[in-house]
This record gives sequence, structure tokens and C-alpha cells, in this order.
Amino acid sequence: MANNVKKIIAFQGSMGAYSDLACREVFPDAETLPCETFYKAFKAVQTEKADLAIIPVDNTLAGRVADVHRLMPESKLHIIGETFLPIRHALMGIKGAKIENLTDVHSHLHALPQCEKIITQLGLKQHVRADTAGAARDIAEINNPTQAAIGSTLAAKIYGLDILQEDVQDADHNTTRFLILSRESHVAKFDKNTDYITSFIFDVRNIPASLYKALGGFATNNVNMIKLESYIGEKFQTAQFYADVVGHPEDRPLQLAMEELGFFTKEVTLLGTYEAHPYRKEK
Repeated sequence: MANNVKKIIAFQGSMGAYSDLACREVFPDAETLPCETFYKAFKAVQTEKADLAIIPVDNTLAGRVADVHRLMPESKLHIIGETFLPIRHALMGIKGAKIENLTDVHSHLHALPQCEKIITQLGLKQHVRADTAGAARDIAEINNPTQAAIGSTLAAKIYGLDILQEDVQDADHNTTRFLILSRESHVAKFDKNTDYITSFIFDVRNIPASLYKALGGFATNNVNMIKLESYIGEKFQTAQFYADVVGHPEDRPLQLAMEELGFFTKEVTLLGTYEAHPYRKEK
């Protein structure tokens, strides 16, 4: 796509969701495209309705985001980058609402328990919504001063709500990791002074100790594996694994480790090599 044409970035959720916020932080000049499901966000890129997608994969409190790793190999999209977004929840209500008059709060299944302290303190009845931004939109439509939502400050701005209190999350380390996905493969140019992440999926052979043998090359070649997740295969006998390792395909240690991996697997699919986000070095 030409540089002078505005990019379209797909995400799962409603306008004002944290995924929308992540898109705007990475690509401030882009147009964001809300999608009802992760599948539709992937499809938007596949069908060229969007140039890229930014998809959450992990949260420090909620853990793995369901379905995403299953959809990635099926979609044939490529990982070209990552970003991290600290989650800062805000309590919001309609214009003129007072925090002391609230009776109910609406938000995503994961956001509500992440704000248990203020919900308990205010004695609010909890209502689960599909996403945080959708909860904000619902509150605006209900137009009742006793009803509140928990979500991003961006959602409050989009739906014309008052922020009654910021930073209502219980844990300050609440952070979500997002992957940037593209139709085209783009392997980051190798620089020995830069840290890279290489992501791939592999299927182990149905033999004893296959996983142990497949991963041995990463240990013996001193390659740091920072993520490993399993997905059970058909008939529950073999498993597929998603992995993130530190390194670039032009690094000799990673080359040797991947060669050894190939001896003990049925298939290895590289998803992408990209620069490690500076957040990884923050203390």
C-alpha cells in the first residue's frame, strides 16, 4: 500500500476497546476497523478490507486470549511486530452522574474482577458485557445515572461519558501483549545489536519423548524460549505447539536449534520474525 494512503487496522471489539487503543497508539494516523469477532478481524486482512490487524494474545492477569493462536496458522497471516498496552481501567457514567449514586456496573468478563476493590467498595451489582467499549456504549444508550461502565478513557470520549474515577484496576502490572498481523511476510532486517522475537508453530511426531527431543536444540544452542503453548491434535495423541524464541533466523544458534527441531517434528510453520518491543526491557 502506498505510503500516502491511510492504512486501515482491524481489531476485535467495538470502537473504544483496548484493542482500538492499541491500534491508535501504534498507528496514530490510521483508520481503525472494529470487528465483531477475532475471525472477522483476521478475515478483514485476508480480504484486503484492512491492511493489518492488531490482536491481543496474552494478558498478565487473564492469561492467554482464547482462539487467537488457533486462528493464526489457519489465516496464513504473518506476524510483523508486537506491542504492549498497560490496561488502565476507568469508571464512567453518563453526563452528570455521581459516583455515590451508582448501583450497577457493566464491563467485560475479565475487566470486572480486575476492579474488584472499587466494585466492592461501592457495592455495585455486576453485569457482564461482550467487551468494555460495548459496555460504555450501552451505558450511553441506557442514559441512567445509576449505571456505570468500566473501560478505557477512549471509550468514555467516544460515547460521551463522564469519567468518574480513573485507574480503578486492582493491579498496576495489568498489561496486554498484542501482535501485528499482515498478509505479506516481512522478516525484520538482521542487526546484531537488536533483539528479535521469532514465532513459529510445530507439530511433534507421535513418538516417546518427542517434545523433549524437539526442544533440546534450543537448550544446547543457548536460545531463550520465552513462550511455549500446546494445542491438542486430532484423536488426542499428538499436539501442536506455539513458541516464541529470542533470536533472528540469521543467528547461527537459532539456525542450529531450528534444524534440530525439524528432526523431531512433522511440520514447522514460521509465523514471523520481528523486533522485540522496548517494553520487554523495562523493569
